[in-house]
Amino acid sequence: MADIAHVIGGDLQLGSSGDLATVDQAAWTEQRVLRRLLTNPGAYIWQLDYGAGLAALIGATVSVQQIAALIRSQLALETAVRQQPEPVITITAGMAGEAFATISYQDATTGALASIALPGAG
Repeated sequence: MADIAHVIGGDLQLGSSGDLATVDQAAWTEQRVLRRLLTNPGAYIWQLDYGAGLAALIGATVSVQQIAALIRSQLALETAVRQQPEPVITITAGMAGEAFATISYQDATTGALASIALPGAG
């Protein structure tokens, strides 16, 4: 069964025939990773401890190591991400205090390598 194309914070998308668009395995996994990283803990009423809450860190004083540890701990809970080899998380600090994250991981179902770049926030 196909999943609906929906990136957190965005609208549902229409497919070529006018119905709801669906996604393949790679896009489905990326949607899950983004949803987990951007959902604030307590916001998902069926699982109150779900989510990293990265967006809630905007304006907070947080070290690069803390951000990387938060992302790593959440990816360890995500069944769509293969844990061996471990995901690679690279955080770089910008000149204005923002942090940029690049996450490279392997899809647990297909084994395909994938990468997500998260824009900085400061």
